[in-house]
Amino acid sequence: MKRLLLTLFIVSSYLGMAQTDLNDYKYIIVPKKFDSFKRENQYQTSTLVKHLFSKNGFETVYEDEMPVELYEDRCLGLLVELLDDSSMFTTKVALDLKDCRSQTVFTTIQGKSRLKEFVASYSEAIRGAFTSLEDVDHQYNGASTKTEPVTVSFKNDIKKLNEGQDATVQQKATLDEQSYKDLRPVESNIQKKVEEDPETIRQVTTKEEQIYENRQPVSSNISKMDTNSTKKVADTVNTDIWYAQELTNGYQLVDNTPKIRMTLFESSVQGVYHAKMNNKHGLVYTKDGTWFFEYYNGSDLITEELKVKF
Repeated sequence: MKRLLLTLFIVSSYLGMAQTDLNDYKYIIVPKKFDSFKRENQYQTSTLVKHLFSKNGFETVYEDEMPVELYEDRCLGLLVELLDDSSMFTTKVALDLKDCRSQTVFTTIQGKSRLKEFVASYSEAIRGAFTSLEDVDHQYNGASTKTEPVTVSFKNDIKKLNEGQDATVQQKATLDEQSYKDLRPVESNIQKKVEEDPETIRQVTTKEEQIYENRQPVSSNISKMDTNSTKKVADTVNTDIWYAQELTNGYQLVDNTPKIRMTLFESSVQGVYHAKMNNKHGLVYTKDGTWFFEYYNGSDLITEELKVKF
């Protein structure tokens, strides 16, 4: 009985400390790709972690979709790390919450699963790890925005110079002033020359002939073409948002009905997929954060911009 009471006391103390520490932070930041995996949201781990934190009362955001105040003050949030210690037959994971200085603030217990299918196994293990947070009632207290004021005093910083030093400083000031004068811009006479040059304006005002020609150069609104631009321009843009569902060797993209619109198969190059959509076969790849579907229609190379949510 005493051992049971001691265990309950330790657990309650642990949860109380966790409650206090986590209340100092406003956001939970979830990576779309954990370090243990090769692909974004592999085995649906990122979406599940974000869902469970939100379900437990935390304000949760993806690492690349942070609000402005979190971009400006990274210390408002805790970054989630997935500690994956899985073996051949057992999936074992824990969640580590780190502050803006990469210091661990809270670590969950290790969740375990012996299910053979990866998505189901990681789901069970992550939900097991979240039992550490089930009794935590998160209420942000604003502690991460509290900083100590910095006081700067210049009292007694000005010291009197002796006569020798004073003369040296005065001489240096005179030289600096002269240097400043030498560096002042010289008035340009180019415009004056243009105005006085008789070749720039031709005027004839005789009775037989009246001519006025202004040959002064005029500014052009034609800008030089940017030859260094390498941004991909799509032939068409698909405005529908498609959602990626993981397969064993790639993804299937579905719309909100949901209907399968395209199937992606992994290639040997990361971020590039073989794609099939109806009778179209081509490549799907990402460039500068945008997804493109590229295929041939006869002899024409067609590029379509895609809106994909992983």
